[in-house]
This record gives sequence, C-alpha cells and structure tokens, in this order.
Amino acid sequence: MSQQPANKEDIVSSGDSGTSSQEVVSAGQTIEAVDVLGADGNLGAVDPAAVAADNTNKTPVIPVQNSTAPPVSGGAAAAAGKPTAAQEKSEKKGGIVGLIREVVELIVVTVFLLIVIRWAFAEARYIPSSSMEPTLQIEDRLLVEKLSGHLGKPIRRGDILVFYPPPSEMGGKDLSNDPLTVLGRLTGLPFLPYEPAFIKRVVGLPGDKIRVQRDVGVFINEQLLDEPYFKERPNYDLNTLADIGGKGVGGSSMRPFADSKEPIIVPAGQLFMMGDNRNNSEDSHVWGFLDQQRVIGRACLLFWRWLEPPKYPRSIEIFE
Repeated sequence: MSQQPANKEDIVSSGDSGTSSQEVVSAGQTIEAVDVLGADGNLGAVDPAAVAADNTNKTPVIPVQNSTAPPVSGGAAAAAGKPTAAQEKSEKKGGIVGLIREVVELIVVTVFLLIVIRWAFAEARYIPSSSMEPTLQIEDRLLVEKLSGHLGKPIRRGDILVFYPPPSEMGGKDLSNDPLTVLGRLTGLPFLPYEPAFIKRVVGLPGDKIRVQRDVGVFINEQLLDEPYFKERPNYDLNTLADIGGKGVGGSSMRPFADSKEPIIVPAGQLFMMGDNRNNSEDSHVWGFLDQQRVIGRACLLFWRWLEPPKYPRSIEIFE
C-alpha cells in the first residue's frame, strides 16, 4: 500500500467485523487506492472517491459513559455525611497538640529574645537598700546598659556599676552553675532562682593607691577626691590592706587581707568600689577589690521613683 506523507493523521478504529486492518485517512491527501479485506476474504480495490464520500457522510460516534455512580456502601455514606467518633477524637487531639505546640514555640521565642536583649543591650534593676543614697533611693528603678561594655568602652572613675559581689562577701560561695540558676541569671524571671547583685560607684582604677581618712574623704594617689555626691564623710580610716574588713552580708566579720601592712593599691583587672552612703555601705572597704569580670553593666537611666510628701513635725499637725 502506497501513501504520501501527511502533516496530520486521524486514526479511527474500524468497527466492521470483516475488517482486520485500520483505515488511515490523511487530511487533505489524495488517496490512490485502498486495499481492504472483503467478506469473501479477497482483497479488492476501492475507489478513493467513494471512500472519501463515505467518510464524509459518516457521523462520528462518541462513546457515552455510564453516568450511574457505583453504589456507596453504608459505611462510606456515613463517613461522607457525619464524622465518626474516631474522626472527632482524632481532630480534637490534633487541635490540642497544635495548641500546645504554639504555646511552646511562643515560650521558646520569648525566652530567646529575653536572653539576647538582657545579654547584649540592657536590663532593669531596682534598688533594695540605702547604700547609694542620696544618689539612688530605695525602690528606685533604673536601666543597666551593657552595650558599651561589649563594644570595649573602658570603665571610668565615677561610673555607677551593677555587679556580682566577690565570693568573700557571699561567705565563700561563687556564682552557681545550676541550670535553673543560670537561666534565672540570663532571663531575670522572678520565679527562677537568682543571685544578688550590688550597685556601687567606681572610686579606684587599676594602679591607683587608695587611702581613706576619717571625717575627710578618699585620697587617690595622695590627692583628695572631689565627691559632691556622697551623703556624709567616712567615719573610718583605711591606710593598709589590713584595715580592709568588717561585717559581710551574713553578719560575720571578715578580713580578706589579714595583717598585711601593704598599701592599698588596686591590682590589674580589679576595681575599688564604694557606696555614696559611705557609713552604711558594704563595699570595697569591707570585702576588698572587685574583679572586672563580675561587672554586669553601667547604671545609665533612672526611670521610676516614688515621690512622697515630706514629714512635718507632729507639733504642727496638732496645732492644725
């Protein structure tokens, strides 16, 4: 059978019982001859014009699919209509699990942000004692910034620092490595264990020679320090390391340098800290020098203070 190439072909399977081949009609093509298998089993020639006319008169038959849906079982129908008890239980369990997951994610993100902010930028503190009066009052709220320390800004004389006291002041106990205590130290959350922090003013820097004279003031390298901020002049003398001592937080007496007659010279990496309320402050004149690694940050902003009316003599109240 000889045919010319075509650009497009329509392939239709024949439905005649006597035909075992397929009729291939190329669109727009002139067919020379088509060999078909007749009913008697002999091949015969068919007129191309008759084949074309016969194909033109045929109406294409499109198979119709059965639109009747297969029967639905009772269980499937129930599932399609109302959720079963198992499905409701599964959905309820999935909702609870999703809620718990969201709460956990919220807590984790909050704690992470809290740690980053407190470690890198700042944290809030309040004043529990009168050791820094008159500069800071009891129950004052202030902001302690830490960014300058991370950026390498040096500590200066007169800075007000928040720090963890030396172990000698805490009865020999250093900072705890307990996980909950560490988490409390990092987050500041009130329901977690915490370690006390002090707030004092920097008086002596590394290399400074310190001397305190009763009713006069503090001498730095034999020069009287100008301190307009203190509440009253000290009622004690400090001339040598042996003079450093007093009662610590627990009320026990301490003398960190025993009977040393060496002058008080601030070692490298250490600070000499004092409260502005010189006669009511547990500071370096009691426990000695402070390691700079224990500094938390600088007090930079006082943002809350209760204002109370002054207390007048009772005689005035009676007179009124």
